[in-house]
Amino acid sequence: MRAHERMASVDALWFHMEEPANLMMITAVLWFEGRLDFERLQAVARERLVERYPRFRQRVVLGRLGAPHWEDAPDFDLDAHLSRLTVPAPGDRAALETLVGQWMSTPLERSRPLWQFHVLEGAAGGDVLLCRLHHCLADGIALARVLLTLTDAQGAEEGVAPELREERRAPAPGLARWMRGARVVAGAARAAVRKGAELAAEPILAGDLVRQGARGAAAMAKLLVIPQDPRTPLRGPLGPEKRAAWSDPVPLERVKAVGRVLGGTVNDVLLAAVTGALRRYLESQGVPPEDLHALVPVNLRPLDEPVPRELGNRFGVVFLRLPVHLEEPQRRLTELARRMGEVKRSPEAVLTFGALEVLGYAPAAVERAMVDAFGSKATLVATNVPGPREAVSLAGTQLGGLTFWVPQAGHLGLGVSLFSYAGQVTVGVAADAGRMADPHALIRAFHDEMDALAAAVPAAE
Repeated sequence: MRAHERMASVDALWFHMEEPANLMMITAVLWFEGRLDFERLQAVARERLVERYPRFRQRVVLGRLGAPHWEDAPDFDLDAHLSRLTVPAPGDRAALETLVGQWMSTPLERSRPLWQFHVLEGAAGGDVLLCRLHHCLADGIALARVLLTLTDAQGAEEGVAPELREERRAPAPGLARWMRGARVVAGAARAAVRKGAELAAEPILAGDLVRQGARGAAAMAKLLVIPQDPRTPLRGPLGPEKRAAWSDPVPLERVKAVGRVLGGTVNDVLLAAVTGALRRYLESQGVPPEDLHALVPVNLRPLDEPVPRELGNRFGVVFLRLPVHLEEPQRRLTELARRMGEVKRSPEAVLTFGALEVLGYAPAAVERAMVDAFGSKATLVATNVPGPREAVSLAGTQLGGLTFWVPQAGHLGLGVSLFSYAGQVTVGVAADAGRMADPHALIRAFHDEMDALAAAVPAAE
């Protein structure tokens, strides 16, 4: 890595988009079954993070005309990036979530490398590791995998969930023809192709996400004509205060059982429950439930790179219209699975990556205007990253669970994350305090929706 290097255009886009009410920061919370060995954690972070990925010891400097560059931090000190904090009494979930929300609202220090780990001590059950990383370092999918490289377990030595390795598949037969078509429809997408960005089988979009050339034109046309989402309390001006909450773990087998009987993948079931939770929440606010769009990130790294060799942003997004208007849970699941099938057959992700890369070269005012226009078509960001199937440990202490959030670009005020680990699924909600004062309301509604879907299983068998 060079000591002074211009930031890639798509990474610069995320750097420039940051503002006090919309921090471009990825946040992860890892909770443990006991106390963390701080000195051992320091050694793991130095060896597997700082020494492996030079970006973690580089800061951002602005060159001529404000173009950001990476520069080796001359006074890099790991102690400035790995600290200990105490969870306020009584150390319960509410106190922990409040503390996480406060740090989620706090920008990273720009004079230093743009990441920070906090060991939160005094929480009920064990220590918690709070990770804050700027989006210009890498996308959320990549950084979640990087964090898993810090863990130890058989089958997860490189921090890769076994299901990620097992779900790799060969590119679709028509991939070459699709690429030729994509070059004509959106020349910016060539950057993704040249970098070997074949679409990975992410669980939220498990299936072929590319088809033959003419679909590129249809996908771009769709992106241009998607109307703005309806005005609800979830959309509107943002403030600097953010709120964080996460669910009790949901057994993955329970989710699979619903999918087997009612039809749909694990991710269809989870997103159907999220959709129903949004409906319940809007009804509680006296708002007629209408369909809403979720922005769903899609990995665009090579299929043989489950652990990023280099950092940076290599992802696109797709718009998934959530069938909020449907009242009956089973019908909602069926319709969501159908819509998800349409998304799987679309090349939207590569096209949006190309658009983001081009925007990175544009003046800041143009960047913001285009990203805001993009964001006006959606209400939330929904992410899904799988973790290890078996329990893992970090610095000798077993990991109990994990949740994370990516920033809500485009002035969106709501982010919902799904993370599976050791046979459990955790749902995380990050919300602007002005848009959703109590994110636990959505968490409770999610559990109610899962109960409603599970209750239909015996009757359908």
